[in-house]
Amino acid sequence: MSTRGFTTCLWFDDQAEEAANFYTSIFPDSKIGRVARYTEAGPGPAGSVVTVEFELNGQKFVGLNGGPHFTFNEAISFQIRCDDQDELDYYWNALTEGGTEVQCGWLKDKYGVSWQVIPAVLEDMVSDPDPEKAKRATEAMLGMTKLDIAALQKAYAGN
Repeated sequence: MSTRGFTTCLWFDDQAEEAANFYTSIFPDSKIGRVARYTEAGPGPAGSVVTVEFELNGQKFVGLNGGPHFTFNEAISFQIRCDDQDELDYYWNALTEGGTEVQCGWLKDKYGVSWQVIPAVLEDMVSDPDPEKAKRATEAMLGMTKLDIAALQKAYAGN
């Protein structure tokens, strides 16, 4: 296996380049890489984008314009662990632009890709060895769309 790690391939109908530009405008340390275009051999229109390589915060992706045969669903999602409410709000607001708010910190962006925008402390709260603390945090989370760190911490503490 190559030592270059994994690359996540995202299948789009025909919006791969648009999506790559959207995502790289949101995430720090991001860049667009190689763009491959269809030739006269097809199957897409000559000159149109086949694939676009991009990197988001060090994670490698390739967007593939493969046509309408497959679409995204919630079985695959990307987690963004945020250190504070400002960071959580930033990603939530950017990714829901044109998309859909779901529940419990989940959203679908305008391309149908699912994201979980969650506070880094959430996993510790919902897996706390104290079952009452974990239950309160989980119940609070289940009642939210965009997660509110202060409200989660309040519920976790029993206040």
